[in-house]
Amino acid sequence: MDIKTASALRRLRLVSAPEAVSFLILLVCSVLKRTTDFNAVPVMGAVHGVLFVLYVIFWADAWNRARWDLRTAALYFVLSVLPTGGFFAERRLRREAEDAVIASRARREEGAVSA
Repeated sequence: MDIKTASALRRLRLVSAPEAVSFLILLVCSVLKRTTDFNAVPVMGAVHGVLFVLYVIFWADAWNRARWDLRTAALYFVLSVLPTGGFFAERRLRREAEDAVIASRARREEGAVSA
């Protein structure tokens, strides 16, 4: 995995958890708006909207650079629209990055042994 691909996956991973948290807070604010006089929906809606747009931009970049198949790309997109999906996306992306580092080290060691 090259540095640009690793950076794209890292950006997506770093925005996925805050996007999930903002979605959950927005849901709580929506319930509070309907049950009390508290109305933070406009503020949280804007915050969540910005984070969601960033997630989609970073998702498209990661899809392009990591050359995911359609199933993997669709999975990461669906996780962005589920209330807690961002947490699962972050975990999977971290695992994917760790696996790529391990594979890269194995290729380097294999090259050093054969040389």
